[in-house]
Amino acid sequence: MQTVSLGHAGILVRANGVTIACDPWFVPAFHGSWFVFPRNDQLTDELMHEVCNPDFLYVSHLHGDHFDAEFLRERMNKGTTVLLPDYPTREMEREFNKLGFKNFHRTINERATEIVPGLRVAIHVETSITDGPGGDSALVVWNDDACLVNQNDCRTGDLGALGSHARVDLHWLQYSGAIWYPVVYEMDATEKKRLCDDKIESQFARAMRYVEALEATTVVPSAGPPCFLDEELFGLNRIEGTEASIFPDQTEFQRRLAARGRHNVATTIPGTVLSVVGGAVTVEHPLPGAEIEAIFSDKAAYLRRYQADWAPWLTKLKASRAGEPTDLVATLALWWEPLLAMAPNVREGVGANCLINAGDLPILVDFANGTVTRHAGEPHGFRFDIARDLMESVVAMRAVDWSNSLFLSCRFTAWREGEYNEYLYNFFKSLSVERMNRTELEAKAKLAGVPGDEADITIGDYVCQRRCPHRNADLSVFGEIDGNDLVCNLHGWRFDLETGQCRNAAEKSLRIHRA
Repeated sequence: MQTVSLGHAGILVRANGVTIACDPWFVPAFHGSWFVFPRNDQLTDELMHEVCNPDFLYVSHLHGDHFDAEFLRERMNKGTTVLLPDYPTREMEREFNKLGFKNFHRTINERATEIVPGLRVAIHVETSITDGPGGDSALVVWNDDACLVNQNDCRTGDLGALGSHARVDLHWLQYSGAIWYPVVYEMDATEKKRLCDDKIESQFARAMRYVEALEATTVVPSAGPPCFLDEELFGLNRIEGTEASIFPDQTEFQRRLAARGRHNVATTIPGTVLSVVGGAVTVEHPLPGAEIEAIFSDKAAYLRRYQADWAPWLTKLKASRAGEPTDLVATLALWWEPLLAMAPNVREGVGANCLINAGDLPILVDFANGTVTRHAGEPHGFRFDIARDLMESVVAMRAVDWSNSLFLSCRFTAWREGEYNEYLYNFFKSLSVERMNRTELEAKAKLAGVPGDEADITIGDYVCQRRCPHRNADLSVFGEIDGNDLVCNLHGWRFDLETGQCRNAAEKSLRIHRA
């Protein structure tokens, strides 16, 4: 079995005479904010021919750094067979249909399926609204000689499941940030830097749990970080380590693993080939070692050259957003008010008004009353400031998931009165009847409370409930004591050891006491 890095979460798998292209991302995502790092626009013609004409295509989820609609539409062979995760809706299949794909292999969650003689795959899905109503997934591929786990950014709560099919030779997984928090929030610079550092620590801790659980022959850091070439966002790149950024590159994760005595970590750039033969893994790079090292040791210069090459493309992209303003308030009211009407539990969970400043147009989302109006000075607990042309573009798309179509771009600023509110963001991820139905059902269940019939567990000197109140993660797996807090490493949420109060969301708490 061979795997070829395509950059970010992209992998080309060669096994048993067939190829599987995984998450091929080439066109910058999220309104030109995210670029692949290291760059993947200089792959050989021979490799790109393989990528564009695979026997099978797997896309883990619908976010733009995985589901590259423009690349899939313009360059991917539509005769390839798409391996579909077992999501609760057909949304991904419909998106592929729009692009011209007609051949699908529908998998069943976690169940092995033989796609050609001797080659098996299993796709593990996560369907919490928090990680996207469309779902997220991980792919396992194995034959008699080798096993690949392509976890990308799937935050599975079952640590053993991905490694249950065969002994793992290659474990590709995310370790870096892929979110807009806290970098877009208005706050003191020192506090923002502290929160960014905390976020990196929680990301590394979560990835380490997966590494320890799978015990793969070779760990392959992947699915990030992106880099930011637009000058407006260039400061989000983590170059010196002093930036308020949550996007460390693979060298930082490799050092963290090495400090824990783990040296079985591959360095990859787009075009790197990892081969598994007889349980041994070999690595072949497309560039000399000194040139690869310079990408990371002289990162600023590398990014500036990359930036210069793509500057004309970015200028053209921004110009394409120009257009005449529309009646955004009326459009959003017609679109969102029916969704608000069907989601009383989501509205209750949000619990405050949200102000959206689209340039100089203030728009109020009144969750209590389920209305969208022009803001007239009403109090609000959340605020987003978004350029008018960007807002117009997102609304014109009728984008059903604003985390994908807007927030991940980091092209906005935000403020909130209190702590993180998952119901607010779940609303913005669910702007269709199909999605809102699922989001409302989840909100209803969460507001009813986590079932308390599971036995408590012991972590260090403390006894606590087994499930994290955020996403029901098993704290016997993901929980650890850090100073005065219990930390759930699945998403980095922290709880005061003495009171159980959540430090990330005031409405959450944990049942905990000293043993």
